[in-house]
Amino acid sequence: MPASPYALEINDLTVAYRNTPVLWDIDLRVPSGVLMGIIGPNGAGKTTLIKAALGLIPRAAGDVRFFGLPLRQARARIGYVPQRNSIDWDFPTTALDVAMMGLYGKLGWLRRPDRAARQAALAALEQVGMAHLAERQIGQLSGGQQQRVFLARALVQNADLYFMDEPFAAVDAVTERAIVNLLGALRKQGKTVIVVHHDLQTVAEYFDWVTLLNVEVIASGATSEVFTEENIRRTYGGRIGALPAGLNGSPEASAYVA
Repeated sequence: MPASPYALEINDLTVAYRNTPVLWDIDLRVPSGVLMGIIGPNGAGKTTLIKAALGLIPRAAGDVRFFGLPLRQARARIGYVPQRNSIDWDFPTTALDVAMMGLYGKLGWLRRPDRAARQAALAALEQVGMAHLAERQIGQLSGGQQQRVFLARALVQNADLYFMDEPFAAVDAVTERAIVNLLGALRKQGKTVIVVHHDLQTVAEYFDWVTLLNVEVIASGATSEVFTEENIRRTYGGRIGALPAGLNGSPEASAYVA
């Protein structure tokens, strides 16, 4: 069977909470090697989509494939960075220990990390500008620093597909730039990165592929083709402050939506 050209394929996915659909009949194809932003208003199902794809929450219906394979066969090729506010930051562990957790899928939970594992974790921390704080307790780090440590935990897996849930949320400018540089580096390595993102103004700068979501997929494809004023209005309706300036080459696109 030939390898799939898609890093992620979702067919007829539905997720419901208390009989209310949160995601409805989702069909999605994400080519390998793209940086994709998942965009939509609060409550659109962006985080739910990632969690359902990764088997972290139950699906009412649907099938998900990674590189043409079911999750159990592709798990080692997938990295995941959850929302920062979903983590217990009071757990007594260092930044280096957290980064090394990304290797447990290969090492096993009962095997102590060896020198090579430690060096791999330190290299990942260096990549996100956190090697100098490797021995710092995770709870003593700022929010942006904690986010970078969890990016390092995903990086050390050397995955082919990364899911990142709101990595830019409430981070400082230094961390945001570090994340942008990291996304670019992963793109050059041929990795696929899927990011839940909320800032419309930076979508065209950060991502070459985009999925506009509001319970259903409104549009998905190359950013230059589907990130249009019409699709954004369909996705957000009246719940939007301002459209990105110069959208579709039109100065008027920065006007507020009524």
